[in-house]
Amino acid sequence: MLEGMENMSELELRNPAPAASGSRLAAFARGRADDAAWVRPALACLLAATAFMYLWNLGASGWANAYYSAAAQAGSVSWKAFFFGSFDASSFVTIDKTPAALWLMSLSVRLFGLNSWSVLAPEALCGVASVAVLYATIRRWFSAPAALLAGAIMALTPVAAMMFRFNNPDALLVLVLLGAAYATVRALEAGSTRWLVLATSLVGLGFMVKMMQAFLVMPAIGLVFLVAAPTSLRRRLVSLVVAGAAMLVSSGWWVAIVELTPASLRPYVGGSQDNSMLNLIFGYNGFGRLTGNETGSVGGGGAPGQMWGPTGWDRVFLPSFGGQVSWLIPASVVLLGAGLWLTRRAPRTDRTRAALLLWGGWLLVNGIVFSYASGIIHPYYTIVLAPAIGAVIGIGLGMLWPRRDDIRVRFLLALVLVATVAWAYVLLGRSADWYPHLRTIVLAAGVLAVVGLVAARRGRAGTAVAGVALLAALAGPTAYTLDTVLTAHDGAIPSAGPAVAGGQGRGNLAPTGPGGGNATGQLPFQVTPGDGVPTRPRDGRVDGNRVPVAPGSVFPQPINPGGGGPGGPGGAAGAAGGVLNGSRPGDAVVAMLQADAGRYRWVAATVGANSAAGYQLATQDAVMAIGGFNGTDPTPTLEAFQSMVAAGQVHYFIGGSGGFGGPGGGAPGGFGPNGAGPGANGPTTSRPSTEIAAWVTAHYTAQTVDGITIYDLTQAPSA
Repeated sequence: MLEGMENMSELELRNPAPAASGSRLAAFARGRADDAAWVRPALACLLAATAFMYLWNLGASGWANAYYSAAAQAGSVSWKAFFFGSFDASSFVTIDKTPAALWLMSLSVRLFGLNSWSVLAPEALCGVASVAVLYATIRRWFSAPAALLAGAIMALTPVAAMMFRFNNPDALLVLVLLGAAYATVRALEAGSTRWLVLATSLVGLGFMVKMMQAFLVMPAIGLVFLVAAPTSLRRRLVSLVVAGAAMLVSSGWWVAIVELTPASLRPYVGGSQDNSMLNLIFGYNGFGRLTGNETGSVGGGGAPGQMWGPTGWDRVFLPSFGGQVSWLIPASVVLLGAGLWLTRRAPRTDRTRAALLLWGGWLLVNGIVFSYASGIIHPYYTIVLAPAIGAVIGIGLGMLWPRRDDIRVRFLLALVLVATVAWAYVLLGRSADWYPHLRTIVLAAGVLAVVGLVAARRGRAGTAVAGVALLAALAGPTAYTLDTVLTAHDGAIPSAGPAVAGGQGRGNLAPTGPGGGNATGQLPFQVTPGDGVPTRPRDGRVDGNRVPVAPGSVFPQPINPGGGGPGGPGGAAGAAGGVLNGSRPGDAVVAMLQADAGRYRWVAATVGANSAAGYQLATQDAVMAIGGFNGTDPTPTLEAFQSMVAAGQVHYFIGGSGGFGGPGGGAPGGFGPNGAGPGANGPTTSRPSTEIAAWVTAHYTAQTVDGITIYDLTQAPSA
């Protein structure tokens, strides 16, 4: 692949000609008409391999994140639930995000019916499209090998393989942000305001997918247009103002509708504490993610100020994050610095430097925010780094490889490879019992390639060296990616790759506790001296083996106090479901809920959306998630719930749920099937969900079906 770069002239490397402006959609992904004969077949192979990898055995993960799957089911049967992003078809509460990602899944479910494939296949197709858009973006200014390499790196990043096979919002987020990058490149070619407006509008669409995280690419887009657009400074500033207004409109129209709709005519805004989308945007899902001040959030297990693990510049290299995305970060940083140095004397509008500023800014801003955020953060967020890593490496190697006659360039390439192989050796060592010979092979191939890089220049020797170098650099992430593809995942916090010491992996690791859950009810938890983390094989059972970890290590991963979803621990029929894993009701419970379901607005109510999700997916009827996602939203109040029960709107109350506001079905203070579990950011007794659970247990008779405690709310309550 790298050999194809060496035939480009210096002028082409500096400012390659773009494709014709009249290119159609087909040319968007396949490249230019003057491409070498091997380019289009190579691209087709890349996209086909990506599609196979992301779609193969996709249904093994079941509902994946049952929370979003249940919301997709709701949106497929109710246009009101679809528009507002409601968790249930009766629109009691929304999910705790903006709904664009749900729209994609809901439309698929509406077209193809409710099943695992209809929920997850759109995410996989987003992954294939993302690789195609990244290729098209890099190829527009640079060589085909550079673009192919960028796409391959992104496709083989473990966290990308994880999230493009899962139904969290991140898959669609990456795709729309890559669309924004492509539009930015087009805007830079002639200083086009129209293309810049499209770029920022797509960032606004990204906000509709995952709120303010989408805005993290805006510093790079704004900076590169201001610096490199071939127009006057005045026009550049005006274009940025217009584009900023377009971004506000594209990201704010839905928010405005929600805020202007009377609360009685729409669902409660899940994740907020005052039924306000603005509170959700700027609080729980906004600045709270940076500061850690997130009222209603799940509990943490780290030190003060580090509830979600240690912060610092090296966070993305630590065990929980490192194997997900960091394999090629050292190489990308070195190549970014080298590229900016080589273009330091280039004209202001130099495209190579502009591309490095765009992708380097994308990488650095997101990386810094992830490194120092004190609020809720999960390793899978780092999927947005994968396109930037691939782009920087593709562009950087595209610059350096044709210049390798210079001994200084060869030593720089050797340095890049040394950093990559050394870091891969460390990462693979964190899974010491998982294919232990792989790190030795990577090290040996790396040493051989480094020697070859210093000695070889052109011809077949150079081609052989390039092949060995790519093998050494990509073997580690490729192995992690294949492990991810072959492993079923479920819950709200999936993780790529095998289990690692001091981190996570292999589906969702289960902390110790009843039913595979963390007995403290907190997420994440800290490991005590001498403790370890149970591993999980591909059949979904906890196998009794434990990965040794350092005392005090923080594990941000799901807990499941009553049972688990597909591939989860404790997943027996009738499992009540945990905080971040969907419930798995048995046949008797499902039949009970479905009987006379048409007479009720909600066939059941339970604390926490993940507990409700399994029942809703099994019955395909609306289930009320008391307290929203965590069970900590102040909705409904006890009085409101009593009114709904009196009006005959709710049939059953299901106890034993796993919301952080307190599982339903018992007096406050306990934990388990009939307990009220620990709350988040406050005592459980202050939560409406706990008050409701206590009221139900005090006034209604419990019955046990498939191991689940259920209360029939249509029976006359006791005094």
